[in-house]
Amino acid sequence: MIKVEGVTKRYGPATAVKNVSFNVERGEIVGFLGPNGAGKTTTMRILTGFLPPTEGTAAVGGYDVQKDPIEVKKRIGYLPETPPLYPEMEVVDYLRFVARLKGIEAGVIERRIDSAIERTAVGGVKDKLIGKLSKGYRQRVGLAQALIHGPDVLVLDEPTSGLDPKQIIEVRELIRSLAGEHTIILSTHILSEVSSTCGRVIIINEGRIEANDTPQNLTAQLQGAQALQLEIDGPEDEVLRRLRDVPGVNAVSCENGGGRLICRVEAEKDADIPRRLAETVVNLGWGLYAMQSLGLSLEDIFLKLTAHDEAPAGGEAAAEPETAEPAAAPAGEESE
Repeated sequence: MIKVEGVTKRYGPATAVKNVSFNVERGEIVGFLGPNGAGKTTTMRILTGFLPPTEGTAAVGGYDVQKDPIEVKKRIGYLPETPPLYPEMEVVDYLRFVARLKGIEAGVIERRIDSAIERTAVGGVKDKLIGKLSKGYRQRVGLAQALIHGPDVLVLDEPTSGLDPKQIIEVRELIRSLAGEHTIILSTHILSEVSSTCGRVIIINEGRIEANDTPQNLTAQLQGAQALQLEIDGPEDEVLRRLRDVPGVNAVSCENGGGRLICRVEAEKDADIPRRLAETVVNLGWGLYAMQSLGLSLEDIFLKLTAHDEAPAGGEAAAEPETAEPAAAPAGEESE
């Protein structure tokens, strides 16, 4: 559904995106993850036809973003970090205006508006001025305008930026509900956002793709050893000593967890080590209540892949344009 090949974007002498390539299949939710200034927004703008690439190609639904920009825009719903809203308009009038802009047939506009309002749960504020809404509701209205024409692809750039914790949870649940029906690429620097909504992650750093896989596969690739957690009923000093003596074990640490020991074991990659550990505990007469494999967290993966030197002056971090935060809503804004 989305195909990016060798895309580079330069702003004068500075390069914001460097030879980026990736695909997104129909129905996927893919997290586009990176630190601030990594090239996420520039890539999103190229995908949506807002910016032309300096080199390379990008296509949506088989249409090239440069050769067939109108066809691409018909298939994309775009929510930029700052939603394109008119504060002096009422929500329903704004959505009607957007529907006409997007070429929706007059006979189905009202039905599309009702559907977008229902899916984004803004029915309670549909007759209110957008400028009086809270940031959370404005974000929902931004999602409604992105959805109103029934696009195949949704491009969401920092969709929970500036929201409070309750609003963040609600917007994430809304995004998850759109999976399958829409292909979604979600640009963010918030790791928990990707963990809770995305099946695959693309990590970009300093304008380059550092990883493109599921979090589980990235864990397997990056983790040079295995980590296990055991819950044991036994004497701490003896447990530590005996577990450290198991062949292939590199390190053991234990802490008391409500009368039982919670032990973390780091060991070589060897499928037989869990069996050896279990046999050691059971043969010594201790209780083994649990054993589980511990993978790298998304935070661990992110830090491993982006722990490079800071971008040099004039490099990508300075090149990607900043997106201004919207002005604060006037007094009397609608709260959620």
